[in-house]
Amino acid sequence: MTGPIIVGVDGSPTARKAAETAKDLAAKLGVSLHVVSAHTEHKITHTNSGSDQWEISSADNALYIAEEVVKKLRTPGQNIVPASAHGKPAEALMSYADKVGAHLIVVGNQRMRGVTRVLGSVANSVSHNATCDVYIANTYED
Repeated sequence: MTGPIIVGVDGSPTARKAAETAKDLAAKLGVSLHVVSAHTEHKITHTNSGSDQWEISSADNALYIAEEVVKKLRTPGQNIVPASAHGKPAEALMSYADKVGAHLIVVGNQRMRGVTRVLGSVANSVSHNATCDVYIANTYED
């Protein structure tokens, strides 16, 4: 395996569990892990603090989410990269995976049980449309 592993995160506990699974897989396979958070808008917010003005974009916020997960996953010697990608979560993950030549996308199985599975899920969409392998991690607490 030469390409990186990609995992999507959104700040939820279930996404964190998928990221932990992806980290373990990447370590065992000796490849890098890209932790990706999606954003759907190109919105920029201006915030003032005293005489300073800050611009905060939805991409910055998505990257922040990914960086926070990476901080918790850090292991010496393992290459873990935070990233943000534009689009709905499934589309953003697949697009990012194609861009970096990923070998595997790891997604959690959230919303794949019961009535919500009829409405769709990121895992369902990615598993049916990705151009690389997909690993669906069990993120349920039971």
